[in-house]
Amino acid sequence: MAVSIERVSKTYGTRTGEIFAVDDVSLTIKDGEFVALLGPSGCGKSTLMLMMAGLVARSVGRIAIGSTTVTRPYTDLGIVFQEANLLDWRTVLKNLMLQIEIRGLPPAQYEARARELLKMVGLDGYEQKYPFELSGGMQQRVSICRALVHEPPLLLMDEPFGALDALTRDQLNMDLQDLWMDKPKTVIFVTHSISEAVFLSDRIIVMTPRPGKIAADIKVDLPRPRTMAMRETPEFGAYTKQIRAMFEDWGVLRTERTPAQKLGAVA
Repeated sequence: MAVSIERVSKTYGTRTGEIFAVDDVSLTIKDGEFVALLGPSGCGKSTLMLMMAGLVARSVGRIAIGSTTVTRPYTDLGIVFQEANLLDWRTVLKNLMLQIEIRGLPPAQYEARARELLKMVGLDGYEQKYPFELSGGMQQRVSICRALVHEPPLLLMDEPFGALDALTRDQLNMDLQDLWMDKPKTVIFVTHSISEAVFLSDRIIVMTPRPGKIAADIKVDLPRPRTMAMRETPEFGAYTKQIRAMFEDWGVLRTERTPAQKLGAVA
């Protein structure tokens, strides 16, 4: 499921005038690619992803998924947000099967897949638990499984691990890689974590501070499956160093302390 973005911009009207969120972005994502949208907070990466889903209207330009121009909410996909957004009154399994019910698909054909996905992320035996009985990381695993249970060709993920602790985030990176390698599909993954983007992606689209433009399109040539130990290698470090240098040039990351900070440290 290829994605084509042609000269897309997004502006928002405010009391003091228009604000550009995304400015003249063109991008082609090939079928089966895992692509990260990486940039500082407020750079428009989430807005760009939501425009792909048809959940936010573009101001100008064209977005197409396959042969379909996106002019309304596009449904042949899975989507995961930062919050798990599970229904408290439904069990884990029934939260997954809600996707099937809403789409009018035959439950008997998909329950086995739902159970298989839960097993792949270490939640077999939790099918009858309720969300309040799960940790935040476990809830997000359920959310990812729910987005995948109907076998969509396209998966959109908007900072899905941003609210989790570092160890849980690492494990979910591994889980997501396993799920993607088991049944590859096109994935667009929004993040502000440099190391996460390098670990997961085939390509990293680096966006500038607002208004969001594409500053770099970086192909990640690291073997799969990737391991946590790979993050300590020179090859991995070269990618993170390249991107970090861009953020430093923009002033998003500041490595030098100001005179006032230096005086404070001495005091």
